[in-house]
Amino acid sequence: MTTMQAVPVTVAVSRRADPARTGEMVAWMRAGTALAESFPGFLGAGFVRSAPGSAEWHVMYRFADADTLRGWEDSPQRHWWLSSAQGIVEHTRVERRTGIEGWFDRPVDHVVETVGVAEPATPTAPPRWKQAVTIWLAFFPLSLTATLLTARFVADVPLAGRTLLMTLVLTPLMTYLVLPRITRALHWWLHGQPAPWRR
Repeated sequence: MTTMQAVPVTVAVSRRADPARTGEMVAWMRAGTALAESFPGFLGAGFVRSAPGSAEWHVMYRFADADTLRGWEDSPQRHWWLSSAQGIVEHTRVERRTGIEGWFDRPVDHVVETVGVAEPATPTAPPRWKQAVTIWLAFFPLSLTATLLTARFVADVPLAGRTLLMTLVLTPLMTYLVLPRITRALHWWLHGQPAPWRR
C-alpha cells in the first residue's frame, strides 16, 4: 500500500501598483505575510520589485502542501486582506509550482494563470464612502462595548492603560472576526449588486 507524501507548494503572484503608492504597497504586503504566518503549513513569503520605480511587484509564498495552502487561500482573513487593496493593486499573473524543492527544482505540477484585463482577479473597488461606512458599522458597536466594559471593570486604570487594553483586544477582533464577516454580508451593497432577498 502506497501513501501520498505531502509536497510543498510555492505560489508566485505578479501584481501592479502605482509607484507613487509604494509605501502602501509594502505595508499591505507585510500585513498579508503577517496574516499568512498564523496559518498551519506556512513556510515563508517574500516580495521583490522589478526595478526601482517600477509598478511591477513579484510576491512568493510557500505552504507545506495543497491542503494547507487551500486553508490560507480560502480563508476569510485572506479575502478581507485582498479586498483591502482594491483600487490600489492589480493582480496580473499567478503561478504555482509543486515539487521537492518547489520553485527552484523541476516541478511535479506547474499551473500558470494569466489574469487578463477582461477578467480581473479582484472586483472593482467599492466607493471610499461605502468602505468607510462598512468599517464604521463594524467599529462602532465594538468600540462602544469596549468603552462601557473598561469603564465598568477597569475604571481605576489610567487612560493610556485602558486605551492600550482596548486596542489590544479590538484590533484582532476587527481583523479576524468582525470585518471579514461584515464585508461578506455587505458584499452586494459594496459592489452595487441587488440585495440577496431581491434576486
